[in-house]
Amino acid sequence: MNIRSMLAATTAAGLALAGAATAQEYTIGITQNNVGVDSYQTTYEKAFIAAAEANPDVETVVLDAGGDVARQIAQMEDLIQQEVDAIIIWPTNGEAVIPVVRQAFQADIPVIVTNSNIAEQGFDFVASFSGPDNITQGSRSAEIMCDRFKELGIEDEAQIVQISGQPGYTTAIERAQGFEERLPEVCPNVTLMETQPGDWNREKSQQVMEAFLVKYDDIDGVYSGDDNMGVGALNAARAAGRAGDITFVGATNFAVGYEAMAAGDYWGSIYQSPVDDAEAALQTAIDVLNGEEVPFLNYFDTPKITQENMDEFEKPVF
Repeated sequence: MNIRSMLAATTAAGLALAGAATAQEYTIGITQNNVGVDSYQTTYEKAFIAAAEANPDVETVVLDAGGDVARQIAQMEDLIQQEVDAIIIWPTNGEAVIPVVRQAFQADIPVIVTNSNIAEQGFDFVASFSGPDNITQGSRSAEIMCDRFKELGIEDEAQIVQISGQPGYTTAIERAQGFEERLPEVCPNVTLMETQPGDWNREKSQQVMEAFLVKYDDIDGVYSGDDNMGVGALNAARAAGRAGDITFVGATNFAVGYEAMAAGDYWGSIYQSPVDDAEAALQTAIDVLNGEEVPFLNYFDTPKITQENMDEFEKPVF
């Protein structure tokens, strides 16, 4: 064998070994917010497990905090002790989890935040955020509502209420922020009379809306942090015989919201897939572990959906 052939053979062998070295297995832990609270999170979990099982190089430890911050912190500490390769966290509270996220960072375990980001003071300890741009979602919901008011000719007099998500939860804060900042820009004369939390819960949101209906004789629009809460508000308005006078807009389209849109009772929302959300989080963790360049804010798109364009979208599975 001449020198050139020997070099080629050696190089090929080296590349083969390098290829074998990169095909390593990873153990990725995930602690979720509260799988039982709504169908979005349930669907997310199923999609995450399916995506992990389809990847022979990935093992997962799947945990759920049940909405309990203390439990999520304990789950994070357990994953750190297990020395998993990466941790995905869907925070129950964007500020309370920062110290334990810092612990993972100090243990050289990359943390990927999924769906709802942690507070900004914790960003230095996070490898990437994977999920929707919640401020943009809130902003787009404001545009949907404003456009509808203009169609109805009430953009200079409309009065609205807001049902926000769980207090302290980053998604709730950001969706409210995006809506509240954008609405005065597009419809400066619309009045936001009051905001109350619905905690992502349909029954509680129905009770909140019942109180709004007693308090305010004139409500032209309701903005809810997601369609689960929005349909709770719609149910209250139906029971009071006032649903036909109100424009309902959400910020994540659920199946119940899609159905209410098809029935003509609910005007619009933002289309967000929990399957895309789950798969993006897992892939972001894998990319980080493989040393690939990943944006710190790794958003996927969430377009507007209304009664006018809903035929372009499949009914959500959650």
